[in-house]
Amino acid sequence: MRDVSGVDHEFLALERELAVFLRRARASSGEMAREVHPDLEPAAYGLLLRLEDAGEQRATELAGYFGVGKATMSRQLRALESLGLIARRPDPADGRASLVTLTPEGRTRFTAVRGARRAQYVRKLEGWDRREIAELARLLHRLNAL
Repeated sequence: MRDVSGVDHEFLALERELAVFLRRARASSGEMAREVHPDLEPAAYGLLLRLEDAGEQRATELAGYFGVGKATMSRQLRALESLGLIARRPDPADGRASLVTLTPEGRTRFTAVRGARRAQYVRKLEGWDRREIAELARLLHRLNAL
């Protein structure tokens, strides 16, 4: 609701809370990335998460999912490949393209860190009702779908 000065306090509060959330999320992703591999960039943690959840994909699919350009995705994938965390293979549906997947080493490292992250969420949210956690997940999914 706007006050007499035209300020919409709900959206102001949303902006403030999202800014804090995003800053903390970036810091957390950086920590998680370093736990997977000391040379891993923070943004790459999300790529590993996507590959674990969705399975092998083309680089163009990953770029579209994250809303980044092909060049950016290519650079990130090269870095992950050089660390031995992902592998590429020719796409049987289109020999010009390749499919990206986690290597066994990448999966092992990632799942260990992901498990530790989930345990941290459980500890931090232990006072929350399960319905609140489900509602938060639902609302974040809705926001991400915009």
